[in-house]
Amino acid sequence: MRDRLLTLAEVLEAFPNDMKSGVFTDGSAVPNPGPGGWGVVYVRDGEVVDQAHGHDPDTTNNRMELAAIIEAYALVPDGERTTLYSDSNLAVRTLNEWAAGWERRGWKRKTGPVENLDLVKKAYYLFRRRPEVKVTWIKAHDGHRWNEYADSLASAWQRDEL
Repeated sequence: MRDRLLTLAEVLEAFPNDMKSGVFTDGSAVPNPGPGGWGVVYVRDGEVVDQAHGHDPDTTNNRMELAAIIEAYALVPDGERTTLYSDSNLAVRTLNEWAAGWERRGWKRKTGPVENLDLVKKAYYLFRRRPEVKVTWIKAHDGHRWNEYADSLASAWQRDEL
């Protein structure tokens, strides 16, 4: 099934509706670095509430993962409790574990500069401002319908059909 990029309709047909609610994000670059895209889908009770996607002609997969997370916060109404799922362990750990220390050190890592600092700061400020949105890692390409759907949105720039 992963030998080609699936459309949104194909994802809905191929994968069971296993996780009923949350906001699911994904980003990629092909090749990395190179052109890339991000995708976000907000789901409540198994139904799509909103979705968004975008494209950058010169980027990296990590930038697109962070861009997707930033866009996800815009889809969830302020005060609404939900879980934001990302298959980027780097992005999830950045928000949940590392960014607070980097901020305390003037946005520096112990070993050097913070990469993608512009997006890391935006994502971290949203993360801090919106504690009702829990950020959690989800395994990529593991058959979770809405993660696959976000992946399809992130790769939409590579297809003629959404």
